[in-house]
Amino acid sequence: MPVSENRFKTAIKQGKPQIGLWLDMGEAITAEIAGTAGFDWLVIDGEHGPNDLRSIIDQLRALSTSSAEPVVRVPTGESWIIKQMLDAGARTLLVPMVDSAEQAQALVAAMHYPPRGIRGMGAVVARASGFNTIEDYSQTASDGVCLLVQAETRAAIADLDNILKTDGIDGVFIGPADLAADMGYLGRIDEKEVQDVIETAIRKIVAAGKAAGILTFNETFNKRYLELGASFVAVGADVTEFSSALKSLCARYKGGEATKASSY
Repeated sequence: MPVSENRFKTAIKQGKPQIGLWLDMGEAITAEIAGTAGFDWLVIDGEHGPNDLRSIIDQLRALSTSSAEPVVRVPTGESWIIKQMLDAGARTLLVPMVDSAEQAQALVAAMHYPPRGIRGMGAVVARASGFNTIEDYSQTASDGVCLLVQAETRAAIADLDNILKTDGIDGVFIGPADLAADMGYLGRIDEKEVQDVIETAIRKIVAAGKAAGILTFNETFNKRYLELGASFVAVGADVTEFSSALKSLCARYKGGEATKASSY
């Protein structure tokens, strides 16, 4: 029995827009609620969210019946943590701060079993193989995994052409906040120079036959990126949506105007 189809991976390869949400609360119950909202993909954030291996597994379990694809953002692109997340049952990984083709190649190797890669043979005791109930797991695992790398520095943009040539990279995600900061525009992703770099990068990614992705809380920007061909676009985060909803509710009864979320 082979692994089940990764419908998110199939969709972005076909250029079908996938709308996503960031999960930064680190709680299975909020992930489960988000999984009923209709999003195509949900990022369990191990970089900035208060997560560890066990909390990520709990959220993967909570999303096991959702139609949304759980995407785990690892805190760093180290092979050992990629191995742990894959064994835990994550199929789609988002790796931050990938600045070069050499880094991208190392990440591809970490995603796959030998001879293609270096992933350790431990899934027989792990959740990924249904605890050894998926008989052909090791032979078919590569079909189901999806690797997304984040280009969010000037160095990454400079080496983007080579990153895009890396076989095994399914998508490149532009990190607008970090990119803007690295360009000298801390907290100002709306600067024309930043937006020009982002739009050029999206066009380049799409032209190379890879999937382009991004996250902002700005609806105008997000719709523009979708027009340019970005196929996985995240439009918000659980923390900011929860905070905004509570402030709005309170303001309706106590007077005043609710504080608006950042345009990140």
